[in-house]
Amino acid sequence: MSLISFIERFPDEDSCKQEFKRIRDKQGVVCNKCGHTEHYWLKNKDQYECKSCRSRMTLRSGTVMYKSQLPYRYWFIAMHLLTSTKKSFSALELQRQLGHKYYEPIWAMLHKLRAVMGKRDSKYQLDQIVELDEGFFKAPVLDSSDDDTDEKPKRGRGSQSQAKVLVMVSSKVSMDKNKNLDKFQKPTQLKFVKMLVIEDLKGETIMENVKTHISKNTVVKTDDFRSYSRINEAVWRHLSMKVPTDKLEKAFTWVHTIISNAKRNLLGINHMTSRKHIQNYLNEFCYKVNRRYFGDKLFDRLLVAAATETWKY
Repeated sequence: MSLISFIERFPDEDSCKQEFKRIRDKQGVVCNKCGHTEHYWLKNKDQYECKSCRSRMTLRSGTVMYKSQLPYRYWFIAMHLLTSTKKSFSALELQRQLGHKYYEPIWAMLHKLRAVMGKRDSKYQLDQIVELDEGFFKAPVLDSSDDDTDEKPKRGRGSQSQAKVLVMVSSKVSMDKNKNLDKFQKPTQLKFVKMLVIEDLKGETIMENVKTHISKNTVVKTDDFRSYSRINEAVWRHLSMKVPTDKLEKAFTWVHTIISNAKRNLLGINHMTSRKHIQNYLNEFCYKVNRRYFGDKLFDRLLVAAATETWKY
């Protein structure tokens, strides 16, 4: 939604709090102690009371806001800025806009929202035509205890300074066969994107992720990298192609475009992304690509996810 619409809809803290409660009531509240789904609302305490075991829960309990001391309006503003921009928003810039004294809680809030985006996308499997490839994103290990400084630096697939990311892009053939494509248009339509940071590029790791995130009745296209050799065991058909560098764009219509766009997005917002947190940044990129046609509803969808998905940081 536009900035003016957001301000009109949520002018103060109370309006944000009431909307968050409305979403929680609509989605259903589950007791942390006994799992019961019927509750009383204690208005004087701002808490839910379970009808079964009488235990109480705060409005934030069981949501991404659990144990956060930040106002509801901070969370709503963060969700609005993340969903209203095609790129992203840095924690430092959000801190300036909010006028908050400390950087760390704002940074943690954004990462919690990005993790929720990833949990939401993990519920779906890719189908139809899936292009699969590995991407390498600059993401050094900041904890020196996890990094072998004596090891000689490597390039490419074995580089220590780059995170290995498994990129899966599903698409479908356009139904309009008579449509004349210009040089910038692609013959297939983009559907859904998943980008997963993995520890290594071994065949077992690839297979485990393919079985989890790709439907069995799917055609998967890859290059001839040996770790992809067993993918045919998990899907309907596997097309392994040895493609010259100058013809990669035609053979893999979407996957390389998604990788380059994700890298440009990260470089444009963040000075550096660490190995520990790069998955969260990729979650945000994929979440917005997968919901690129939602328009004003994107904020509401993220708000529902924030009220229903739990995450411990």
